[in-house]
Amino acid sequence: MATLTMLTKFESKSNRVKGLAFHPTRPLLAASLHNGSVQLWNYQMGTLVDRFEEHDGPVRAVAFHPTRPLLATGGDDYKIKVWDLRPQSRRCLFTLHGHMDYIRTVQFHHEMPWILSASDDQTIRIWNSTSRTCITMLTGHSHYVLSALFHPKEDLIVSAAQDQTVRVWDISALRKGGPTTHAPNTFDSFDSIATVKYVLEGHDRGVNYAAFHPTLPLIVSCGDDRQVKLWRMSDTKAWEVDTCRGHFNNVSIALFHPRHELILSTGEDKTIRVWDMTKRTSIQTFRREHDRFWALAAHPNLNLFAAGHDSGLIVFKLERERPAFSLYNDTVYYIRDKYVRQYDLNTGADVGVLSVRKLGNPYLPPRTLSYNPAERAVLITAPGTTASDTYIFELVGLPKDIGTEVKDSSADGKRGNGNSVVFVARNRFAVLDKTAQSITVRDLSNTVTKTIQPPVQTNEIFYGGTGCLLLSSPTNVVLYDLQQQKTLSDVTTPPVKYAIWSQDGNMVALLSKHTVTIASKNLSQSCLIHETIRIKSGAWDDSGVFIYTTLNHIKFCLPNGDHGIIRTLDQPLYLIRVKGKTVHCLDRTSRPRQFTIDPTEFRFKLALVKQNYDEVLNLIRTSNLVGQSIISYLQKKNYPEIALHFVQDKNTRFDLAIECGNLEVALETADSIDRPETWNKLAQQAIRQGNHKIVEKAYQRTKNFDRLSFLYLATGSLDKLAKMQKIADMRGDQMSKFHNALYTGDVKTRINVLRDVGLLPLAYLTAQTNGLPDIAQHILDAAGLTAADVEQIPKFPASALAPPKVVTSTAQMGWPTISQGENFFDKAVANGGLTYEPTQETLTNGHDTGAAADPEWAGDEDDEEEAGDAGWGLDDEELAGPDDLIVNGAPLGNDTVPEDGITSVPGPSEEDFWSRNSPYAADHIAAGSFETAMQLLNKQSGVVNFEPLKPVFLAIYRSAHAYISLNPSMPPLSVRLRRNPDETSPHKILPVILRSLQDLKTRDLTEAQRLVSANKLEEAAVLFKSILVSSLFVVPTSPSESTQIQEVIGIAREYLLGVSIELARRTLARDDPENAAGNMELAAYFTHCNLQPTHLKLALRSAMTVWTKHRNYAGAAQFAQRMLPLNPEPKVLAAAQKVIADGDRIPIDAHETAYDPNTPFTICGISYTAIQKGTPFVRDPHSGAMFLEKYKGKLSPFTDVVEIGVQAIGVPPYRS
Repeated sequence: MATLTMLTKFESKSNRVKGLAFHPTRPLLAASLHNGSVQLWNYQMGTLVDRFEEHDGPVRAVAFHPTRPLLATGGDDYKIKVWDLRPQSRRCLFTLHGHMDYIRTVQFHHEMPWILSASDDQTIRIWNSTSRTCITMLTGHSHYVLSALFHPKEDLIVSAAQDQTVRVWDISALRKGGPTTHAPNTFDSFDSIATVKYVLEGHDRGVNYAAFHPTLPLIVSCGDDRQVKLWRMSDTKAWEVDTCRGHFNNVSIALFHPRHELILSTGEDKTIRVWDMTKRTSIQTFRREHDRFWALAAHPNLNLFAAGHDSGLIVFKLERERPAFSLYNDTVYYIRDKYVRQYDLNTGADVGVLSVRKLGNPYLPPRTLSYNPAERAVLITAPGTTASDTYIFELVGLPKDIGTEVKDSSADGKRGNGNSVVFVARNRFAVLDKTAQSITVRDLSNTVTKTIQPPVQTNEIFYGGTGCLLLSSPTNVVLYDLQQQKTLSDVTTPPVKYAIWSQDGNMVALLSKHTVTIASKNLSQSCLIHETIRIKSGAWDDSGVFIYTTLNHIKFCLPNGDHGIIRTLDQPLYLIRVKGKTVHCLDRTSRPRQFTIDPTEFRFKLALVKQNYDEVLNLIRTSNLVGQSIISYLQKKNYPEIALHFVQDKNTRFDLAIECGNLEVALETADSIDRPETWNKLAQQAIRQGNHKIVEKAYQRTKNFDRLSFLYLATGSLDKLAKMQKIADMRGDQMSKFHNALYTGDVKTRINVLRDVGLLPLAYLTAQTNGLPDIAQHILDAAGLTAADVEQIPKFPASALAPPKVVTSTAQMGWPTISQGENFFDKAVANGGLTYEPTQETLTNGHDTGAAADPEWAGDEDDEEEAGDAGWGLDDEELAGPDDLIVNGAPLGNDTVPEDGITSVPGPSEEDFWSRNSPYAADHIAAGSFETAMQLLNKQSGVVNFEPLKPVFLAIYRSAHAYISLNPSMPPLSVRLRRNPDETSPHKILPVILRSLQDLKTRDLTEAQRLVSANKLEEAAVLFKSILVSSLFVVPTSPSESTQIQEVIGIAREYLLGVSIELARRTLARDDPENAAGNMELAAYFTHCNLQPTHLKLALRSAMTVWTKHRNYAGAAQFAQRMLPLNPEPKVLAAAQKVIADGDRIPIDAHETAYDPNTPFTICGISYTAIQKGTPFVRDPHSGAMFLEKYKGKLSPFTDVVEIGVQAIGVPPYRS
């Protein structure tokens, strides 16, 4: 029989887990531990939500309230604690006292405010959670009561005890109110409320657990006799149905599967076993190598189970829940409960059309369904029924007339073996045999017409167009033509699970576990999106946007790679179709659902991508597009002028106005904000645009007098310079007085300033060189000197220093700029319409005179211009030349330039060809095109800090040029050095490269690794960082070198991370020797860097030493175990074996650390802490190093030039 598969969803490492409970609606799992702690996990995200640690001793019992945010726990301290789970107030609400021995289980009643508890004091108690008192006590067991549970519907309790019995109790009297004639909490009242209905005897040893079936009158129990027993109840009696044997040690817990006729059990034999409830046989066994199982829990609503063992817990399910379905027009064909059903998306009609109950494994649902509308037939694949038949398929036609009777597919279905099956034409389908790596093409009679050996290792096949297949391999997807039997194209992607085609067949979405690849029908990749959480399904929107779901979100992806969240999901959904605002989908129970979404955000972004500005304006007007995310998106995509129209926040509005160069809005908002930094930013932008009026106002508001004076000098405003001189006098600022005097040419004021500040020699020289002997003599007298005393001073010629003369004053006009006119959005919003017709603009001094704010001002200007023209006596007719003097379409005057002089232009230089012929930054630097090189480095690798790269730029440029001096009186000849000197085509010539891949590998990388071996870690870190920086400028010369460069980057990154962690650990050990946990964590993380075995052994030895020093013997033994496969030297091997022996002899850790080797993680390159699976992270786009999300936007310490988290397209591969 084909076996069930344990699909692990979450696993954690901890102390022994004794109790488990699922929250009924939220993705929370409570685990009670033997060390006295209670953990609250989010199993979807894989994160620890909270921890409760008020119990003294082991906690064996844990339970969630079915409707309220409450958690009950019971432990060996005889206490029951009830906790508030609300995030803002997680705390213990109250404690119930009464039991006199260990508490084994607790449970909330599904309706009443009751808590049920079982204890080793041989009693079962029911507590009122409202009054917080014990309302009844059930006595009758003669040994430890190990479990007690409410019936899911009736007023019954089932209990199991070490007295080898299972008892069923009737508590219906308790619901009616119980006796009122006895005092509360007396044994008389307890005994009269609950009675024993059945005593089930059959176990040979103590019974550990008993549970009711959720719907049937059945009980399952298990015990130390290694047996799982099934019991049936009636109104009058209960009896044993059968026994399941197979465990070879005590059975801890047995449960009914909530959906199927299965029983799950766990035991101290380190196994989880699945039993067929009807045949009472074991159909699957899951084993752990070292851990005994103590706890088992089933989710009340989902196909999820949790098992607790000696070293942690595991959350798993036994079957995949993705329903098999296929959409054609408005009808979806899907499988539920092994029936093919037909669902009309318009009317909601849902009918069963075919039974597939006899197809494949009875415990597992069919995997895929493919529909052929031409033949009204379906292809279904399902897990096989024997070990050799991994998957089987069936081709069967659907009935045209849907009646009351549903036929079985086995009547006329055609079956065969195959892992993946899909229709490829109207009368052909393809079958993949993954084991034999062959694809057979069959007709509708299931006859093989062609057998093909796929060109790549194929795990799945998908429809790729008529006569074509998409072949999914571990590393890429291949588009394969079945007729020509050749590969048409391929795209690199992680293993693809599903391929979803757009409605027009021009685009395809390839879904992997954590990635979405959007490609054209020819597999030309448009974008690749990474998700940290599992991707479940996807569908194309009618506007061409791909919508997909993850475990807890529904998201969108635009063709250019922009993506975002549409809404949050409570449970995963499987999309069928997205049309407008309506989403059709199937849930995990394979039931059709329909809900609405707001498509405004992705429709808005799609319109921007397609430059459909009418749609953009329509969405701005008709939708409530607000939020920082939209504004940030518009800024990122260089649309600040759009964001400006619907942003109200003053600071944001100012930044947007500066970004798009709208000085009017910027001035308005700066005036209302009125902060110095705002005025300074406005002044800088206004200077760029030459609007010195706004610059002047900004300097005035910030009282920046020095800059004001220089501005007036530049614009020729001499009258305002004189005012600045008076202001400087009033302020008593001698330096400002001197500058203004210098700008205005006021020599006497300059002399007076120098005298006032005591610089008499300078004052004397200034007077002498400017022809003022009287003032010079007066200075000498004031200093008590005579002319004879200064005879030794050299004589200077008369000073020629004078302010520049103003040729054309620009004080009343702006600097000339090219007017762009109003953009589309300004025009459309101002006119209130959606259409835009360009108009001819009239420009004067760079200003749009036709758009003056005040008509009177415009009129004055026109009159003034006309008067000026008349005064000059010029006439346009006199300026017109002969009509026949036309050269190249341009009229010329009498002094016609020869035609050769007009058309002769210099050709492109060799450096121009270098930059045109190469997409690599190093070639652009060699060509002297530093600006394009910096743009490429930023775009390809995310480089933002170019200051440290200046020496590299200069070295690369110099290496590509040689200079030959022929004659001292002539400039040298410049010779360009090529790396392909034999090339004659100018479109293929390229410069020499300064650094080669061979240099990095054989010289730098080898030397850096030698320094690590020599324990010179500081020097090694510098060299590894240098390798990463140098790799930015290495140009591949072959396809293999492109791959090797990435390998060198990966090696340098891992070593630099490891060396940095070890240096941080040594610093911590020196500065804070008491921080044992931090010291051990860093030592442990060092061992998780991808190092060569020689250096990994050094890291493991260091970790063993540090952890043993701090008495964490169990953790040290783990590192020693990892040392053994590396074949260490005999001395090191002996030390490792001793550490392992100490760990087995003393399996304790004196210090608790955040290091968990059993949970997948990566290491942050700044904080050197673990980034757990599911935690948001960002990357260094060049080195690939990972960082916590809070470091986004900072410089990467791996290069000091790359920005963390910035989007980069990567360096293009080699092209010949």
